[in-house]
Amino acid sequence: MATAKKPTSFFKGPFFWILLAILVLVPVGASFFSPTTSRVDTNVGLNLLHDGKVKEAKIYDGEQKVELSLKDDLNQDDQNLGKDVEFYYVEPRAEDVVRSVNDAHLEGFTDQPVENNWFLSLVRFLLPFLIIMGLFWFIFSRMQTGGQAMKFGRSKAKMFNKENSEVTFTDVAGADEAVQELDEIKQFLVEHDRFTAVGAKVPKGVLLYGPPGTGKTLLAKAVAGEAGVPFYSISGSDFVEMFVGVGASRVRDLFQQAKENSPAIIFVDEIDAVGRQRGAGMGGGNDEREQTLNQLLVEMDGFDANTNVILIAATNRPDVLDPALLRPGRFDRQIGVDAPDMKGREQILRVHAKNKPLATNVDLASVAKRTPGFTGAELANVMNEAALLTARSHAQLIDDRAVDEAIDRVIAGPQKRSRVMKELERKVTAYHEGGHALVAAALRNTDPVTKITILPRGRALGYTMVMPSDDKYSTTRNELLDQMAYAMGGRAAEEIVFHDPSTGASNDIQKATDTARKMVTQYGMSSRIGSVKIGGDNSDPFVGREMGSGSKEYSDRTLAVVDDEVRVLLEQAHTEAHQILLENRPVLDRLALELLEKETLNEAQIREIFRDVTKRDLRPVWQSGEEREVSDIPPVVTSAEREEARRKNLQDPGTMAPQDQAVAAKPEHPLEVPEHQDPQPGGEGQSGSGSTSGDGSGQEPGGVRRENR
Repeated sequence: MATAKKPTSFFKGPFFWILLAILVLVPVGASFFSPTTSRVDTNVGLNLLHDGKVKEAKIYDGEQKVELSLKDDLNQDDQNLGKDVEFYYVEPRAEDVVRSVNDAHLEGFTDQPVENNWFLSLVRFLLPFLIIMGLFWFIFSRMQTGGQAMKFGRSKAKMFNKENSEVTFTDVAGADEAVQELDEIKQFLVEHDRFTAVGAKVPKGVLLYGPPGTGKTLLAKAVAGEAGVPFYSISGSDFVEMFVGVGASRVRDLFQQAKENSPAIIFVDEIDAVGRQRGAGMGGGNDEREQTLNQLLVEMDGFDANTNVILIAATNRPDVLDPALLRPGRFDRQIGVDAPDMKGREQILRVHAKNKPLATNVDLASVAKRTPGFTGAELANVMNEAALLTARSHAQLIDDRAVDEAIDRVIAGPQKRSRVMKELERKVTAYHEGGHALVAAALRNTDPVTKITILPRGRALGYTMVMPSDDKYSTTRNELLDQMAYAMGGRAAEEIVFHDPSTGASNDIQKATDTARKMVTQYGMSSRIGSVKIGGDNSDPFVGREMGSGSKEYSDRTLAVVDDEVRVLLEQAHTEAHQILLENRPVLDRLALELLEKETLNEAQIREIFRDVTKRDLRPVWQSGEEREVSDIPPVVTSAEREEARRKNLQDPGTMAPQDQAVAAKPEHPLEVPEHQDPQPGGEGQSGSGSTSGDGSGQEPGGVRRENR
């Protein structure tokens, strides 16, 4: 059925503007196209009449003007004024002007009486008022119809539906739980009665939080493509303006549009731009952002409970959001979108490998294993970089070499082929990276070394890549100690071989220091400090909140003990790396020579060089307190662990001490564990199997640990 066309207002149509243009242009055109006459001073005009140079004259009554037509061109001040000139006079001089005209004996002269043109006079009088009235009418009409000039308070949200969204849930991989939750949100709106029949209430808000690049915005786009209801998308920064009240007005307008088209979904990306905690920092405040947040809180859970509008928001910083925004009744569901596991990475790689010609030697499962901790955005970048490298080399298929180079580019940056290093610097870099790799291979709680290179890449002169075989979510104390020793391997190698360390270990020392300080202050892995958290974690982003507390949580003496414990841990790590390299010096020299010749070694080549490496002995059991009794009863053993031990011809895990079981369970070190010795109580330098959260593991972004020089 055809819809009736809305009549157009006269003041918004073309006739109004045509009429206004005529009223403005007619007087202007009349004055513009009128003949021009040069103007001279009154005494010059009278002299021309007296000297007989005038042929004709015309006197205008009322305007006190005389137009003269000269016999010859008038030159004045080196300027040709032509034969037609005019001059003005005042009323008392009128008789002198008339007398001069009479005495000049002209060929002809005339008097021009006053002519009243009522139309032009009316136009000249009314034109300014008409222009002002038209301008005001235009502004007010635009305000009433929501024109661009007065659209500050209107929402900037974009509306999506199935027709104009190209992303669906089939394009999302590695986030199965989030997809399931968001698909249920869609069902809440479509099949509302099915849920209300059992007393269920539709969630009013869903918060997607997680690190950057994990696919939060992609999930929202998929919801827009799947939902059969209106979907409004807006950024949190679109609510904030310099004008007071604009943000709150936009929130009201956004929810009003959604309510008029309910059931509907609203998606706010980067909600932390408007949803930060109120009253944070020094002093208080009732600024524009807080007013916008207050309006958002009212719209999400106000007196009107039957709106049937669901708000989906995404943020990288859920810790900075206002508690009133996160409570149940507003964001009823909070879905974490983390980096995918190995299976999820393979699925994401397959999604981004569509329409890309892959060679038969490219195994996406192997690529997923080589990229632990990578987010969806980083995996998409890997596949895109591989395609770009293939096109750059004029190849037709993306092979494994292109994928491997793409992974290195995402981790460490592009290779600097133009950088020329001296032979001594290359040798120092080779021993430095070899020291990292050798210490990692000799320790029993490190991940396998998969790649060593002395080719400059990014800001590093070389790097050693150590990747875990499986996804890990926690880190033990022994693993942290091994990471510190592994980080100090490069400096120890320089000291042993050259007796003159370089500045290349600055990044290694920083990582080792950070790990040691977290072990002492956050993880409770120091017998002198104990299980006490020292200081804050610097996660509070609001300036002044900590300054206003006015109290210290620890004494200066405690800080001195922390510094001593950190220094002890670093010295022990440095000493352990030094001893490992001395015991395996022939292997270190062989590795450095291979690096100088081949520049890059892969996992198979590294394994062949390290076949004669002497493994480090197990550390004694670490005790958090000397008065605590050490138990030698091992944990329970599952049938899967026994089957794994039989398959590898290892000692039965049921007869091992706890720390021996932890070592035997690592697939990258399938060596026979030595017979268990009676545990020895130890001090700070001893290690055991206590576990901690993985955020202090020293891993690089993307889950791959590497040491740069």
